[in-house]
Amino acid sequence: MPKLTLKFKDNVLGEFSIEPGKSLTIGRKESNDITIENLAVSGHHAKVDTVGDGYLLTDLQSKNGSFVNKELVTTHWLKHGDTILIGKHSLVFGYADDEEKPDEGPGSMDQTMVMDTDKYRDMLAKSVPSAAKAEKKEVLGVLSFLAGGDGEVELTKKLTKIGKNSACDIVVGGLMMGQTAVTISKRPNGYSLAYVEGMTKPKVNGETIKESVTLKEFDNIEIGSLKMQFIYKS
Repeated sequence: MPKLTLKFKDNVLGEFSIEPGKSLTIGRKESNDITIENLAVSGHHAKVDTVGDGYLLTDLQSKNGSFVNKELVTTHWLKHGDTILIGKHSLVFGYADDEEKPDEGPGSMDQTMVMDTDKYRDMLAKSVPSAAKAEKKEVLGVLSFLAGGDGEVELTKKLTKIGKNSACDIVVGGLMMGQTAVTISKRPNGYSLAYVEGMTKPKVNGETIKESVTLKEFDNIEIGSLKMQFIYKS
């Protein structure tokens, strides 16, 4: 009975036998037979099926791809000693010393299905930064007071409210100020400032905002008596 040996660098994390007639699923979610806790690994990343006397690896349309012996594959008939790379973890496929080791996969599917060169290079180029970004700490937006307040406010909420209502996250007075004058939305690709209500409209870098704008680092924001600078920090 062959097995997959899960490794991270030179450390063995576990061994998983592949029973004849059964499958092993690989991914980040705990519902998988082999769980790899790494953000570069998709929830359901790949699987190994027993097909006749052979063992077939299939990538489950994962975000960062599956590699066998450093080659990007969609499906691959596993042979003794093959190394599967998923994220930064490796899985070594092997038979026990007393087991027969087939040389080829069965049938007409014994060829590995490889991506064409251009697409492979494109996916490979995209997969490396995707994995690196996933493992970085989240970058957090911050409002640093220049006037009308002290210190800074971290934009941890999905929606930060600014206005004269006492329930707002940042309270600013003024007769013409709206109850909720401005909101700042936290989005996957950054932060967006939007005007909501009131005669006092926000300004970003001196320009009046009538609807919304995507904030850039070091933007200066004015709302009534408040002056703030938008910055990022890890």
